[in-house]
Amino acid sequence: MKCINIIILFLLVVASPLFAQQEEQYTQFMNIKQVLNPGFAGSEEALGITALSRNQWLGLDGAPQTQLISITAPILNQRIGVGANIQRQSIGATEFYTLDGVYSYRIKVPRGFLGIGLQASVRLLRVDFGSLTATQPIAQDQAIPNGMQSKYVPNFGAGLYYNTRNFYLGFSVPRLLTSNIDLANSDDIIAREVSHAYFMSGVTVDLGEKFALTPQLLLKYVEGAPFDADINVTLSMLDKISTGVSYRLGGSTETGFGEALSFILGLQLSENIMLGLSYDATVSQLRDFNSGTIEGVFRYRVKGKSETENVDNPRFFN
Repeated sequence: MKCINIIILFLLVVASPLFAQQEEQYTQFMNIKQVLNPGFAGSEEALGITALSRNQWLGLDGAPQTQLISITAPILNQRIGVGANIQRQSIGATEFYTLDGVYSYRIKVPRGFLGIGLQASVRLLRVDFGSLTATQPIAQDQAIPNGMQSKYVPNFGAGLYYNTRNFYLGFSVPRLLTSNIDLANSDDIIAREVSHAYFMSGVTVDLGEKFALTPQLLLKYVEGAPFDADINVTLSMLDKISTGVSYRLGGSTETGFGEALSFILGLQLSENIMLGLSYDATVSQLRDFNSGTIEGVFRYRVKGKSETENVDNPRFFN
């Protein structure tokens, strides 16, 4: 069974059709916006460091795992944002290591700022065929390579990010090139790294001095793949605690249900430190084969003065 699970997951990612959903999904997308949109860089108007760890589909052998660190900072009187993202993603015998360099030019517009972002990236794809198990010796099958195979894939992307005191709106394509990601030396192209487009938005509504309600949305589009979206509503209390519920579309096209129902808890431990935890309950047909998904986020932000006057308030989008 372990071998079957690994092979299925491996084929979904590496030997996928020309158009398919390839990039990792994040329940707490609102806390790692720079990973999805380079236009976000510098919008916090203070140095920020975010770390995330995600274990998807617990109990399923070879299921996706993700770890990342994202760093963003404003420079030159907060008119330019720079940043970097470092990610590791694994599924079955496959690993992706991605390094992004991010630049954003920020323009003051009515009520807020518009960030015009560019991103350059390089991705290392590795497949450890030696970690696979089979009912018969793998060495007997000449079609299966031995040991580790790898390949570097460069890319670039762009994004726009607009934010005010209590509203944000963004559109991005982090990877524009449809690069060949085949590991075999062949003239035929089996798999490509395809472009993913993201649209994100959110607005905060004050419910008195101590509470605020924030609906948020992340839309994901890949040509030829099912439409996907995360819909979230978060309640903030005393600027210290936030609780949220998300529903992820996608999942099974047969049953019509989405992919996951998520529960999120955020704790502002100090002026500088925030901790976020989430749990996804699978509602697609995979629900019988896993125990859900857990994700943790740690954010450290140096206190800074915001031109939108609320950079130290976690409920607002700076």
